[in-house]
Order: sequence, then structure tokens, then C-alpha cells
Amino acid sequence: MDGEGRKMSKSLGNVISPLDIIEQTGADILRLWVVSGDTSDDIRISPDSLARLSEGYRKIRNTFKYLLGNLHGFDFKKDALALDELIEVDRWALSKLEALTGEVTAAYESGQLHRIYHAVYNFCVREMSSFYLDVLKDRLYTDSMQSVSGRSCRTVLYEILTVLAKCLSPVLSFTCEEVWQNLGFESSIHLESWPKLSAKKRDCVLEERWGRFLLVREKVLKALEEKREKKEIGNSLEAGVELALSKNGDTEFLKSFKSDLPGLFLVSNVEVLNDPTVSDGELRVSVTKAQGQKCERCWNYRESVGTDKNYETLCHRCVTVLKRV
Repeated sequence: MDGEGRKMSKSLGNVISPLDIIEQTGADILRLWVVSGDTSDDIRISPDSLARLSEGYRKIRNTFKYLLGNLHGFDFKKDALALDELIEVDRWALSKLEALTGEVTAAYESGQLHRIYHAVYNFCVREMSSFYLDVLKDRLYTDSMQSVSGRSCRTVLYEILTVLAKCLSPVLSFTCEEVWQNLGFESSIHLESWPKLSAKKRDCVLEERWGRFLLVREKVLKALEEKREKKEIGNSLEAGVELALSKNGDTEFLKSFKSDLPGLFLVSNVEVLNDPTVSDGELRVSVTKAQGQKCERCWNYRESVGTDKNYETLCHRCVTVLKRV
């Protein structure tokens, strides 16, 4: 059907040639359109729907691009960490990838191909772009590649990239082959085995824990955005956050994330405290200007900036990384 729900026919002049689509957007967009439609209903196609699909493809491709860029210089065989050595948020991302692999595999086997596109798209936009890849920036750009932090996240980025490429290779044949070659493989991705599911990588308890944390993060991001709209802060790293809870609140739960909270909220410092004025079950988020000076390397505001005479514009964390290089 066309965009208005009319059956395509030469007499109506509403036929769209597949060759025209390939010439304008490439064969992978046409292949993506084929699997994105629910065949239990009539399938529509129009310039507008192809434009939306192209935007979806762009987000998937940009995910590939980001992963490839941050895996430069990483040798999976030499530098990868074992599952039990990974940092917690990285194990969460690996668990979500395992869930996606299972969902995509089931969609292929049952012939519900439209579920493949929607599952992968949501994974790239929600789990990856909106959270995991966003909070990784500080670690990827600041920590040493050979540190546990640097190796842990890159181990998982490699797993995400290779599994996504394999899962999408029957659909985005040319894009995934390009990804595979850029990873340095000599053989074609279309000669690879399908990703094997691993019960060890799936951790539903960990997913539930981080799902609970993400609800808190949403409130913090909302408070930061309100301050940004009022022009009280610019970049979120200019902010410090105070989380106040009742005595019976989730104080211990939030404190279990320890020093990771600033990076997870994309701010320079976080304080978690009990406050008797806060009602049970309530979380009060206060956003203030971060204390200290801006580190020119990591852009976080730290009171330790300038304490090292050899690196007067850097914080203690960045100085430590540079001295180990």
C-alpha cells in the first residue's frame, strides 16, 4: 500500500520502484524496510516512511561508528577481561545484550522479522545512546586504556559490536560487512557462526537493580535540565547533586554505587544523605554549582585541581593516569 493506504497500481501512478530506493538510499535501507513491516497486516511504503526508516538506520549505524571508534587499539584476545572481572555497569550492559540476542534469535526463528528492527533500534537508542554509551564517555576519554576500567568497558563494547553486527548481517548485509572489515577480520561476516546464548552473561537480578537505579537517574536528569533551562548551569559537569532521603529511604541502595554516582549522573560530585524533613519514599534532588576548579582534561570540577605543581590545570585523577603512561 502507499502512504494513504491505497493499493499500489500503475493506473494510480503510486508505485515506488525498488531500484529508485536503492539508488537514493542504498540497498540496506530497502532491506531494512522489508523486515520492519508487520506482515500480519497490509504493508505501506511512502517517501515519508522511508525517511523515518533512514533516520532509524542512521542511529544504528552511528552506534556502530561510536563502538568502532572507541575500540581503536584494543586487542580483544590480549586485553579482554573475564566476566567476573568486569565492572558492574559493564556486566549490566552485557546482560542486556544477552537479552537482545535471545529476542532477535527468536524473532528470526518464528518469522516475526519486524521484531528484529524494533528490538535492535530500541537497544541502540534506550540502553546504549541514552544511558550506557553516555556514561562511558568519562571512562573512555579519561581512564587509561590498560586500566581495569578501560579494559572492562572495551571488552563489553567489543561484545556489543560483534553481536549486533552478526544479528543484523542478514538484513544490513553491506553495513555489517563494512563493520566486520573495519574490525580487522579477513573473512566475511556472512561466514561467521550465529551468536551463542550464554546463561552466565544474563543476570536478571543485576538488571532489576539497575532498572531501579535508572528511575533515580531520571529524576536527577530532570532536575539538571530544569537548572539548565534557567541558565544556572551549562554543561552538567558544572553541577553538584545532593540526594536527600528519609531515614527509611534508599540511602544504602544509592551509596552502594559509591564513587560511580558522579559519572552515572554526568555531574562533578554527588552527596547522599538522610533528611528527617523528607517524607518516606520521597527523593529530593538539589542541584548546585560544583565545588573546585575545572580540570582541563576530564572537564570535571575538582578541589584537587592545581595541587600537583607539574600539572597545575589537572585534577588528581587525571594526574595519576598521566603519571602511569
